[in-house]
Amino acid sequence: MERHTRKHWLIVSLLMALSASASAGNTGASPPSDRFDLSPLQKNQSYTGFIVTYKDGSAERRNTAIAVQNVSAAVSRAKLAGGTRAAPRTLKVSYARKLATGADLVHIDRALSAGEAATLIRQIAADPAVAYVESEYMLQAVEDLRPDGAMAFGAPNDPNYAVYQWDYLAPNGAGFFDRALSANVANWGAANIQQAWALASGSGVTIASLDTGVTNHPDLNLSLANAGYDFIVSAATSGRATDGRVPGGWDTGDWIPAVNQCGMGARKSSWHGTHVFGTVGGEKTNNGVGLAGTAFGAQVVPVRVLGHCGGTNADVADGITWASGGSVSGVPANAHPAQVLSLSLGGPGACTSSSALGLAITGAVGRGATVVVAAGNSNANAANFSPASCAGAVVVAATGITSSRTFYSNYGSIVTVAAPGGGVYKNDASFGSQTTTGFIWSALNAGTTTPTTPTYGTMAGTSQATPHVAGVVALMQSYRLARGKALLTPAKITELVKSSATVPHVPPSASTPIGAGIVNAYAAVQAAGNQP
Repeated sequence: MERHTRKHWLIVSLLMALSASASAGNTGASPPSDRFDLSPLQKNQSYTGFIVTYKDGSAERRNTAIAVQNVSAAVSRAKLAGGTRAAPRTLKVSYARKLATGADLVHIDRALSAGEAATLIRQIAADPAVAYVESEYMLQAVEDLRPDGAMAFGAPNDPNYAVYQWDYLAPNGAGFFDRALSANVANWGAANIQQAWALASGSGVTIASLDTGVTNHPDLNLSLANAGYDFIVSAATSGRATDGRVPGGWDTGDWIPAVNQCGMGARKSSWHGTHVFGTVGGEKTNNGVGLAGTAFGAQVVPVRVLGHCGGTNADVADGITWASGGSVSGVPANAHPAQVLSLSLGGPGACTSSSALGLAITGAVGRGATVVVAAGNSNANAANFSPASCAGAVVVAATGITSSRTFYSNYGSIVTVAAPGGGVYKNDASFGSQTTTGFIWSALNAGTTTPTTPTYGTMAGTSQATPHVAGVVALMQSYRLARGKALLTPAKITELVKSSATVPHVPPSASTPIGAGIVNAYAAVQAAGNQP
């Protein structure tokens, strides 16, 4: 096993900057209406794409040329111009593509400010043929916190994974030896996954991990990596030479070379997708090396929707549709439709039922897929983030080894359940000494830009909590199949995950609820098997 000795730094969540106060109110916008949504618009961002859903039976729905003509008329009404003050010109509208939800994506040939975008959205929505309109905006991996120094990873065989993976054990308060502290820590925050393996491994179930993709790693089951797909259209985001989507769910890197590129600082590649891929079930288990994955018997399909600077809501929505077995224009049918989708990503704004992400998740649930989404790392109400606030999603907050809500985790009434995400600091505090048990361990890569040497490492966040829950859902469905029973509906899965959850040893405050408790894999799998 490689030693993980790379120098890490503490990355404040990208979503920290996307607090509730930084959404629609900053652009003079109103809350989402039944015909448009301004809540994702941010003052420090610019916008060139708009997703327009035309009413069934309208000429615009059938004819893209008419759709472009009507958006051009809206640009004129909004009094938006290009060029210079001395030589203004009319902005040009071009047709990009039709989304799997039936909406049309159009592009403007000048980047608009949040205020200009809000004005244009209102003008587009004034067209009687329009059912709904929103901006095309970027979502990010719920970029997690990392150690501020190199944390040594020894060479445990995976049957001894408990040297690092406290999150898989029983939440009974037993002491777990923390190497950074050289002391035992009472483990109240684990997800009871080890006991669930006596009932199920995830066999027979397919999980789709929608993230940055996956890298080659000897301890990962990559049998469906080539069967995945890269849904990033823009070459600037994908890193490819030309625009367009390509087969395969491989992560080629998401580094940002320059400060202020896409509104963010320069950074190394995160390998975020590889880390969550391993946790949800991609880590080979009982193979004598490395670590363990939650639903290690499941097949995991990587779907790349995040690259340099993140990924658009349009691309993520199509990825959700395809991963769950839906049809996406220009993309071959998914030969391995997933029963579980894991999304450790998010962005600003409330998710409405008519938005691209809202429709995509509703469609996936309708096809029988359980969609598990990170609540976010902004220590804020998850209702103000998307896709966490989309109807039908299983929304996951993060807890640490003490079972308390982590200092960064989003919260709120829309949160379904919590799971181990790592509290970073001793006793799950908001500052202090970083600990081995403050993080979630999984596969990573040593490359700073493109992939190089496979390795292992740590992250902490709701991104890490989410694949735990997605893996537990796969275990639940796998146990059903092993007992000769039909798969449960997403609604029933959600009900059982909540009713079987562990009450936290350290309860959250009334103002920061984190759902029904901490996911309990063994109890959830048992409950699933007992359903008629």
